[in-house]
Amino acid sequence: MTDPVEQELPFATLARKPVVVDSPESLARCIEELKAGSGPFGVDAERASGFRYSARAYLIQISRRGGGTHLIDPIAVGDLSELAELLRTDEWILHAATQDLACLAEVGLTPTSLFDTELGSRIAGLPRVGLGAVVAELLGLHLAKEHSAADWSTRPLPPEWLDYAALDVELLPDLRDALADRLTAANKLDIALQEFAHLVTWAPSEPKPDPWRRLSGIQSLTTPRHLAVARELWRERDEFARGIDMGPGRVVPDRALVAAAAAMPTSRGALAGLSTFTGRYSRKELDRWWQAIQRGMSADDLPPMRLRGNGLSTPRNWREKHPEAYARFVCVRESLTELSNEMTIPVENLLLPDTVRRICFAPPEDISADSIAEWLVEAGARQWQVDLIPVRLNDCFVRVANDPTPFLSAPANEDNGTGGANAEPEG
Repeated sequence: MTDPVEQELPFATLARKPVVVDSPESLARCIEELKAGSGPFGVDAERASGFRYSARAYLIQISRRGGGTHLIDPIAVGDLSELAELLRTDEWILHAATQDLACLAEVGLTPTSLFDTELGSRIAGLPRVGLGAVVAELLGLHLAKEHSAADWSTRPLPPEWLDYAALDVELLPDLRDALADRLTAANKLDIALQEFAHLVTWAPSEPKPDPWRRLSGIQSLTTPRHLAVARELWRERDEFARGIDMGPGRVVPDRALVAAAAAMPTSRGALAGLSTFTGRYSRKELDRWWQAIQRGMSADDLPPMRLRGNGLSTPRNWREKHPEAYARFVCVRESLTELSNEMTIPVENLLLPDTVRRICFAPPEDISADSIAEWLVEAGARQWQVDLIPVRLNDCFVRVANDPTPFLSAPANEDNGTGGANAEPEG
């Protein structure tokens, strides 16, 4: 439901009707217009998540004051090297940069500096940080978001989609300036700039092992043999989806693969008769799925029901086996929550949840504010974090070393994002 306050705001409108840049000639004109402008570039990208297997950009939007707003079809245009060179001459403005940096880098577009209006809004303490909410808060405009989950691989793109895509970047320069003013007034601009500089070096994390374990509903499977069948079905679907560039869930949904693994059909006909085995390719590619089930039913390498990795369990599981680590976590959580409230910065932005867990579980041997600061620098903390946090962590670690008892009775409330993965703890 639309926020009633936003309903009273005027709708954002475009300076001019957008057209798609879909040829080398139109790209050359686009670049010349952008060169004639000044200041940072508003940048965004649209993918076809869920519709396509790939996470490639199907539309790239760029806006600059005095340089217009441009919607670029990277597939039709091809070579973007000249555009990439221009974009390296000034700052990029993005909203939730980590959603788009990877697909932009895939076509050769990488920033030398950036300003993330979503992250900046978190640091500024805005209550909501979605683009529409931030535009309403800082610019007093209502930004329609009805096409955010569209299939952007569609060609030709409908005119109303183009309007939506253009507005996503046309407002970014004004939004950046308004947010910078808000950050400056709150004495947080330097914090934000340090975070933005760190984002320039951001890269996606390595894929987790056994990605098939992320099948929705897989926890309902009760034996390693069932898991083996689910694994083979997932692998077969992944290979097929990649080949036809279709979102795996549109080939056969997760729930259908899990239902087939749970049923353990003994024949191709029995699989075909499963009403729970649904999806557009569930019957068209029946032989494919049946062969996968047979592989799973005869596999010797049965997967364990639970992974026992090098990761840490959630801190609430430490109380019995690792009481001092548990006590450190409870104390640090309380201290960081207090600091979060004082600074109106979300606690997960004060220090990464995984970093909190790891230093609480295995702090430096020689505990001091200096050793903790060195540990945080090694973990990738920014200078503003190193300036603020080591003293608080040191205070907690000293208090727990003297007497952990007061913290052992407190619940490990991990709603603030400081929990971890379901693997056995180290040590």
